[in-house]
Amino acid sequence: MVSADRLLAFAVMSLLVIVIPGPSVLFVIGRALAHGRRSAVATALGNVVGSYLLVVAVAVGVGSLVERSVTVYLAVKLAGATYLVFLGVQAFRHRADLKASQLGARPTGPARGDLRTVLDGILVGVTNPKGVVFFAAVLPQFVDHGAGHVPLQMLLLGLVPISIGLVTDTLWGLTASAARSWFARSDRRLSLIGGAGGCTMIGLGVTVAVTGRAD
Repeated sequence: MVSADRLLAFAVMSLLVIVIPGPSVLFVIGRALAHGRRSAVATALGNVVGSYLLVVAVAVGVGSLVERSVTVYLAVKLAGATYLVFLGVQAFRHRADLKASQLGARPTGPARGDLRTVLDGILVGVTNPKGVVFFAAVLPQFVDHGAGHVPLQMLLLGLVPISIGLVTDTLWGLTASAARSWFARSDRRLSLIGGAGGCTMIGLGVTVAVTGRAD
């Protein structure tokens, strides 16, 4: 249904866009620094799920409405920015709770904690302005309208950047968490890196809020 040349062209375009760190990447890095590797991987997973929800929205026609409407676009952007700041403030406030001796301890509620982390990632992914613009403005250009089944083509094409994003976001998170492990040899250094992760998320939220549309 989707020709190989279109698929390859879209994969190249997706890679070029994804390798430039955006809100999702910086969010994963911030969570890795603040909470560690497990949280980073769960956040990356949530991000790609949220991003694919954007693909679904574009496939059913909602994404183009968000991209065209300044009001709706602004509401989505500010919602994501506010949540990023909230998560950053929470991480910064609880930075002193991080203890090197606790890193090897088993969490008290792993399933609930992981689920909440994934949900955080989903919310950030689905309100990512970079993702909204990319999927609403770029994805439709690679659809072959003559072949029919346009929504299905979009859903299939959308799996390409999602797969690339999952790999790259996870690598960013693992790299950041490795640096955190070095800081974890000292409670003071671990507290500092946790605070840095919180500040990263706060700064990202502010940046997303004040950044205007490309058009």
